[in-house]
Amino acid sequence: MPLMTGKTAALALAIAATASVLATVSSADASEGEAATPPLAWGTCEGADHDARQECAALSVPLNYHDPDGKRITLAVSRVRSERPAARRGTLLLIPGGPGGSGLNRPTTYGKRLPRSVRDAYDLVSFDPRGLGGSTHAGCGLAEEDLSLVRARPWPAADGDITENVATARRIADACARNGGDLLPTLSTVNEARDIDSIRRALGERKLSAWGTSYGTYVGSVYAQLYPEHTDRWVLDSNDDPDPTRVERGWQANWAVGAEDTFPAFARWASAPGGPGRLADTPAGVRRRVLDLAARLDTEPLEWKGANPPELNGNVLRQSVLAALYSRSQYEGLARLIKDADDGKVPGAVPPDLTQDSTAVSFGILCNDVEWPRSVSAYARDVAAGRASHPLTAGMPVNIGPCAFWPYEPRDKPVRITDRGPSNVLLVQNRHDPATPYSGALNLRRAFGDRARMVSVDATGHGAAYVPAPYASPCADRAVTDYLVRGERPVRDVSCPGPEEAP
Repeated sequence: MPLMTGKTAALALAIAATASVLATVSSADASEGEAATPPLAWGTCEGADHDARQECAALSVPLNYHDPDGKRITLAVSRVRSERPAARRGTLLLIPGGPGGSGLNRPTTYGKRLPRSVRDAYDLVSFDPRGLGGSTHAGCGLAEEDLSLVRARPWPAADGDITENVATARRIADACARNGGDLLPTLSTVNEARDIDSIRRALGERKLSAWGTSYGTYVGSVYAQLYPEHTDRWVLDSNDDPDPTRVERGWQANWAVGAEDTFPAFARWASAPGGPGRLADTPAGVRRRVLDLAARLDTEPLEWKGANPPELNGNVLRQSVLAALYSRSQYEGLARLIKDADDGKVPGAVPPDLTQDSTAVSFGILCNDVEWPRSVSAYARDVAAGRASHPLTAGMPVNIGPCAFWPYEPRDKPVRITDRGPSNVLLVQNRHDPATPYSGALNLRRAFGDRARMVSVDATGHGAAYVPAPYASPCADRAVTDYLVRGERPVRDVSCPGPEEAP
C-alpha cells in the first residue's frame, strides 16, 4: 500500500557490478542474449542490522527501457544463500510492498519468518526498487511539513473542507516536477517488473519463485503477466485489486472499506471484560468513544512537541487507528493512546516522518501508473459522501492528492491480469484486511482464473502467511510451505481458521 512509514536506510555497496541487461517489455524476447549477461558481483552489506550471511550487489539497468542504450541507473540487490545447498531448488524473490517500501534487508527480516525447509530450498533475494535506499535515489525536495504522513495522506479538515488538501497536493506535485529529474517519470509498476527481470537474468536464473506482499502482489501479478515463462512457484500475500482502470486509485479508496472491515475486531478486543485495553462495555461503545474523541480533537487538539504536525488532532488519531488495524499486536498501543488522549496526555514517542526517497517513489508510482481525475469539485463531493458512509476514515481515501496535478502522463498502460499463463499462482489473504480488503483480493483471484488457487484465512490484519506468533495461521503457513518446498498447491481454493481458532 502507498506511503510506507518506515525509514529506508542508505547502503554503501562494497563491490559494484555493471551488467549489460537486455531491455524488454515482451516475454517473447526475454531470453535473447541472456548468456552474455555478467553475473552479479556479491560483496559485504554495510551495517550490522542484517544476517551476517546476507550479501549485497549493484546491478546496472536502463533508466528508460524504451532506450536501452541510454542512461543507466543502479539497483541494490541482496541475498542470503540456501542454508543447505544440496537441497537448493532455486531463488525465492521477496518482493517488497509500498509503493515506497525497501526490500534490501528482507532476506534477513522476512527470512527469519520462513521455516527451515524453505530457507534450505532457496536462495532468498530481494532489492531496493529504483529510487529507494541503496538504489539510485529519487526525491522531490519536499518541505518538512509535507513529509508528515497525516499531511501526505489527504485527511480533510474537521468540517470536510478540502481547500488545504488542494494546496498541499499542488505544492507536492510542483515540487516533484521541479526536483524529480529524469528518474521520477520512470517510476512505475511496469518498470519494476522489468527491473525484476533484469535481476533474474543477472542471477543466471531461467525462472524465479516469489513471495510478494501487499503492493508486491500487484508487482508480482504484473511480472507474471509480462513474463509468465519465467515464473516458477508464485505466492502473493495480501492482494491488491488489479482493476486496470483504477489500480492505485482503487487501493486508496479501499482504505475506507478495509477500516470498516477490521475495526470490529479491535472493538471486540477493547470491550472484552478484564482485557488489557478495555475502552467500553460493548463494541458499539468502543466505536462511539473513538469517533467522539476524534471529533473533540478536531476542535481541541493537544499540543505534541516535536511531532509533525506538533499536535494530536482528530486526523492524527484517525491515522493512528488505521495504522493500528494492520496488526493485532498494535491494539494495546492504540488503546493506550485513546485513554491518554481522553485524559489530555500525548504519547512520549514522536511518529517518524516519511523519507524523501520513499515519498517520491510512492507518489511517482501512484501517479505514473494510471490517470487520476482532475476535478476538484468531484473530489469534494466524494469526500462528503465518504464522511457519511465511512466515518472512521472521514473521506480521506477518496480525497484529492498530488496525482490530480501530476506533471507527467503514464508511459505504459496498466497491465490487465488474465488467465493466460501457467497455473502456478497461490494467493493468500485474510478475510479482514485494512489495506487490501478481501473484496479486492477476490477480484485478483477472478482475473487469474485457473492460473491461481486462493487460501482465505479467517483472520484480521495485513499479512496472512508467516505472521509472527501468536497471530499466525498454521493452516495458511502449511499451505504456502507445501507449495514452495514440494510444489503441492491446493487443488481448489481453501479456507483456513484464524489463529485463535487454529488447532
